[in-house]
Amino acid sequence: MDRPRGRLERRTIAVIILAAVMVVLFSIIVPIHTGLYGTYVPLAFLLGAAICAAPLVALTHPRTGIALFCVPTFLLPLFVAADRDPFWPWPWSVPALLAFVVFVAVVTYQHGWRLGLVPLLISLAGSLIAPLQFPQAATANSVTADLIVTASVTGVAYLLAVLLAGRVRLGEELDREREVSAGEQSRRLMVEERTRIARELHDVVAHSMSVIQVQASTARYRMPNLPADAIAEFDDLAATARGSLTEMRRLLGVLRTEDQSAELAPQQGIEDIPALVDSIRRAGVDVGLELVAAHVAAAPAGVQIAAFRIVQESLSNAVRHSPGSSISVRVHMDDVTVRLRVHNTTSTGDAPTQSSGHGLRGMQERVALVNGSLEAGPDADGGWTVNAVLPWAA
Repeated sequence: MDRPRGRLERRTIAVIILAAVMVVLFSIIVPIHTGLYGTYVPLAFLLGAAICAAPLVALTHPRTGIALFCVPTFLLPLFVAADRDPFWPWPWSVPALLAFVVFVAVVTYQHGWRLGLVPLLISLAGSLIAPLQFPQAATANSVTADLIVTASVTGVAYLLAVLLAGRVRLGEELDREREVSAGEQSRRLMVEERTRIARELHDVVAHSMSVIQVQASTARYRMPNLPADAIAEFDDLAATARGSLTEMRRLLGVLRTEDQSAELAPQQGIEDIPALVDSIRRAGVDVGLELVAAHVAAAPAGVQIAAFRIVQESLSNAVRHSPGSSISVRVHMDDVTVRLRVHNTTSTGDAPTQSSGHGLRGMQERVALVNGSLEAGPDADGGWTVNAVLPWAA
């Protein structure tokens, strides 16, 4: 990902800058301690290299880096000439102080405040050894001033590193939370898409398969002169259609979720209801239609789609669950609402005993989307009635 790659690039740049700073400090520490403090040249090179290499080592091995830094900070002030100029600060020289500040800041930022506190306290406490060993090297006032300045500067660097590290870690946590949120958003969109597919499969495919099954099942009654082979072929076709409907319901059970809101796709409208009824009639089902809709063009597309789908699903349920019944469809549209009523009489054939309930749930979702109302249930005479009211006027 681009974000981790950017963090890696920033870390690489920071390491390069740190290495450059330590090289510059090394080039300053060696000549100052050899020329102004009288330290032996090989010893100045060795101890100066250890001090300047410690921050780089501490990036990955903090304890090794702490040991590598603390040991030369104890030894370097001890190897000074007795006749050095007392004007120069001691036991901490200026470049050594700068290296100390960088080291404490690096350890604290990289590994936390607890580990950063260790070199800060050890180095400050250890710097008292040199004045105790060589009281003649400098006056008490100059040593005290040097130690106060060192403690103050490194303490400020330590606090700044703690604050900066906390800010960076907080930013990284926010980045991770954003990545998690983006992943959750992607999964939610995937679930919503699966729900939309499930709804459209049920609305479109289930209706068509129901019509095929009814046509095949009623062929022997609509065409009494069919030969036995043709009747057997139609029965096989009806059985295949029923099996396909069962498998599709299982698929819908996997795809569908309970916590998704309804969606609308650009499908048919109220003007397509007569063609829908004709397709059911061609299957041999007795369907009556009463359509009173003078303002179809003025109705919103969402209301028209919802009306068509409710009628389609109601017809599919009647055909599938009440074979042999008569169906009446009434669509009445005025200036403010679309009222739908689909009623079927008692079944005269064998109806399936199981129902997934996706059709009724889909109708409820579509009605809720347009702030309408839906009532569906059995009648006193054993039939089934669906009443829906869909407001559309502004």
